[in-house]
Amino acid sequence: MTKAGKATTPIVFLHIPKTAGQTIHFELARIVGEEAVSPIRVHTQAEKGAAQMPPGYSLYSGHIDWDAIDTLPPDRFVFTVLRDPLERIASFYFYLLRKAEAASPEERALPERKGMRMITGQSADDYFFGGDPAWQRFIQDHYNNLYCSYLVTQKMRGRRFVADKKDTDLVREAAASARGLDGLYGVDNLGALEQDILERTGQEITVAGRYVNAGPDAGPDAQPDLRWPKLAARLEQDQSLQRLLDFARLDQQLMIELGLASDAPV
Repeated sequence: MTKAGKATTPIVFLHIPKTAGQTIHFELARIVGEEAVSPIRVHTQAEKGAAQMPPGYSLYSGHIDWDAIDTLPPDRFVFTVLRDPLERIASFYFYLLRKAEAASPEERALPERKGMRMITGQSADDYFFGGDPAWQRFIQDHYNNLYCSYLVTQKMRGRRFVADKKDTDLVREAAASARGLDGLYGVDNLGALEQDILERTGQEITVAGRYVNAGPDAGPDAQPDLRWPKLAARLEQDQSLQRLLDFARLDQQLMIELGLASDAPV
């Protein structure tokens, strides 16, 4: 459905960090028009208790909670994209590391830049498994089987709400939630997203094989090289490696259940 060349069917892109999201967002914003894009791109931008999906926009896209999804019109198109979980973990780590290293010492010293100090001032082992309880909540929310916790709780920082669930129950509930979305894609199959957007809006987007934030190690075809081996090499303790592998185990099982991966879980 289109109006004056713009998409009018509400599109909701549940952007999990480091899953080709910037590429997708820019293309969707192009077809709906910047004025039709919700200003809430990250859940922390919304006031406490305020809607993360304010009414009246054609595109809701970002690291946002989606527990208020039913407040949007029923013809909405809600989708997310998943990536190999170990690659997502490593890509997120190196993305934050690059940002921290590019910041000035004065910026890293600011109270609100604790994450920058944590990632530049200690080993990868201590970054993931050290720090105070508040820091560990950040790690758990952003790295520990994020696909499962986000799909089940509908919150970007929902890990604590599912921490006591049995693994089998968490994967089962996450799979059911994923199948309830209007679209579910792997980063290697974004051509299917292009087709679905065309059919729903009459507008063409180009996202397959494009990586806006591919990073400094991107290959000649603009595809990022593998990040996980580089992160694994930074870990100094065998137990740290195993614990980080566990951060991807349920998400990998989920992707197999959804037909987005075929390898045995780590």
